[in-house]
Parts: sequence; C-alpha cells; structure tokens
Amino acid sequence: MSERAAIDTIRGYFYQFDYSIVQVLNLNAETDKITIEGIEDVDISTATDETAIQCKYYSKTEYNHSAISEPIRLILNHFHETLKGKGKKINYKLRGHYKSGQSKLVLPLTVESLKSNFLIYKRADLKYEHHKDLSLSDRDLQEFIDRLEIDINAEDFDVQFSNVRTKLKGIFNCSDFSSEFFFYNNALRVIKDLATKQQLSERTISKRDFLRQIDTSEILFNEWFLKTKGEKQHYLFLRKEYFTTLNVSPFERLFAIEIDPNTYVRSEIKSILFAISKKWSKLSRREPSPFCPYIYIHKIDPKELIELKKELISEGFHINDGYDFSGADFNVQSIIKKPDYNNQIKLKIINSLEFVEPTLSTISKTKEIYQFFISNNFISVLNPAIKHIQIQVNNHNDIKQII
Repeated sequence: MSERAAIDTIRGYFYQFDYSIVQVLNLNAETDKITIEGIEDVDISTATDETAIQCKYYSKTEYNHSAISEPIRLILNHFHETLKGKGKKINYKLRGHYKSGQSKLVLPLTVESLKSNFLIYKRADLKYEHHKDLSLSDRDLQEFIDRLEIDINAEDFDVQFSNVRTKLKGIFNCSDFSSEFFFYNNALRVIKDLATKQQLSERTISKRDFLRQIDTSEILFNEWFLKTKGEKQHYLFLRKEYFTTLNVSPFERLFAIEIDPNTYVRSEIKSILFAISKKWSKLSRREPSPFCPYIYIHKIDPKELIELKKELISEGFHINDGYDFSGADFNVQSIIKKPDYNNQIKLKIINSLEFVEPTLSTISKTKEIYQFFISNNFISVLNPAIKHIQIQVNNHNDIKQII
C-alpha cells in the first residue's frame, strides 16, 4: 500500500471513530447506548428504537449507485431476517462522504428505484435480482425504504472533527486545548478499545459510562491520537501548553522517562537530562525558593544507571540520589534535601520505581509529574492535588521535541 493510500485508510478509520463519538454525545438519555461494530459500524439503542448505521469516507471518490448497492443489499438481508422473526425490526442509516456525484441519487427512494439502482445487478454476465432471491414483495420493500435513511452528503473529515471538539468543549466547559488533547484524546481511546473487543456485549457502552471514562483526572496521549496530528505538530502543541513559560514556579517536579533499551544511547539521555535541569532548576543566590527537578528513568539497566551518574558527577554536574554513603539504604529525607546555590544540586535521580511513591508522599510542596511513556504508563497517581501529565512518545528521543 502506498503512503498516500495508507493515509486515506487511516482517515477513513478516524472518520468512523469521530462519527461514533458524535453519536454517543448526541444521545438524549444517559442510559442510551451505542455498539461499535455491531450490526453495522455503529448501532444506536434507545428506550424506543434501535438504528444500525454504516459510515464511510470517500473524499476522493465520485458517488455512483454501485458504491452503496452492496451495502444496501447486505442491510436488506438483515431486514429479511427480521421479517422471519429472527431479531427485532430496527432502523438503518447509510452515511457517506463523497467528492462529487451526489446529484445522481434521487431521494426519497421508490420501490422501483430501489430495485433498478441497487437490487438488480450483473456479475459475470449473469443478472441477479436480490429482492426476488429473498422472496420480498413490493410491500416488504416499501417497509424497508421506510426504515432506511441514506445520506451521501455527510460532512467533511475536518468539519466533523471540529464538531466533535466543539461538543466536548460544551459538555465539559473547557478550553480548546483540553477539548482536543484531553477529552477527545480519551474519547478516541475508548472508541478504539471498544472496536477491538471480541464479544458484542463488550463493544457496547452507555452515554453515562462513556462520559465517565473520558472525564478522567489524567491526560493520556495515545498512539491513535498521535496519528491524527502528526508527530511534529502534536509535540509542538504540547511544548506550548506545558513546557513554555517565562516564570517557572518553585514546584517539586518529577520527570519520569521510559527508555527503549534497544535504542538507548547514554549521550542522548544526558542531553535530555541537561535540558530538563536547565529549564526546571533555579539555584541562584537571589532565588528565595531554589528548586531542581526529580528524574526517574524507567527500564534503564541498573549498572548503566550507575555509569550514567558517574559520568554526570565527573563532569561537575551535581546530583542527589538519596544514598548518603556506600552500602546505605535509600533515604527519602536525603533525596528531598533542598537544593541551593551552595550545594548546586541540579538533579535528583530516583533509582527505582518503588522509591517514587514514598518520595512524592514525603514532599510537602506543590508537586507535578510529567510522565513520558512508550507503551504503557508506569506511574499511577491517586492524589488529585498532584498535577500528572502523561505523554506517549514513540521513542525517548522524542522528548527533546517537547520539553
């Protein structure tokens, strides 16, 4: 598949995901539900009825009847089963965005236009009449038409995406940035996770549960959200929102970094640590509340961590790791020691994940955590008073584009 074709395919997936988000947000009652990949792409279930919706995005394709004829026949198959008592009768919606050609479709459909345009077709020079194969009368077909809604003028990808963000902004009364990077990002994750479940019951969610799952106290930047923005643009927005400031407050900040052991290079990690220290440390004589950041490096080999610290110290870069002497146990009181102009402690390195929680619990000042993870987040924070930003990256070197 060419790169352009791959991009078009990805946009098609996201178009469906965004439409699913819109549908659940538009539900009237919190108990109303949607199902992802049920009868169709999205099924909507309310207290009074059920609608199966097929949603497609063909931004570079001209509309022709053949584009929706097979989907209509498949939908008709389901309708035929309900006539035989196999499942309850439902409504159907066929929704698509096309580059042009919409005038070819005359709505509302008649029984004759349904037959001629969509049910009668040729394959390998053989004529098929799908309604006759199913033994459906004109009365049956009219009932099917009454239950079918066709929309081939669906909104463009960018317009729909903008509408999703606007709806989220209104529901959660938040900023443009939060609506996209927080709530939309979480919504995308929930929809994507539902779509990958094996059991039909696991792909169903109520409006109440959906809103609860996307309204979390943590920000999670998942890989699917990253695809919607493009890496450079995505990281630029994060830098502007979280890492660009003229006056750095004297808070206690932990930068938790997951490395990829297969691509780890000491010099690259050092450049990240130097950048963090330079930006988030203040040790001048005139600083009333001097501070420096804490660092935890996830998945680093313990022996390599020792060598990294040796190299930092040999270069005159002062660190504190909470060990007072050779053979000593980790001392929380030691690592939270206040940095200042005299001791010039520029980084506090936490050796092990098990020491993160007791360190945070002991710190009495305002705390912030910036967690950069590759696969899964590795630090959980239950205290709502702690600002906890979680950012997914493809590789630890991407951090340099953000901080």
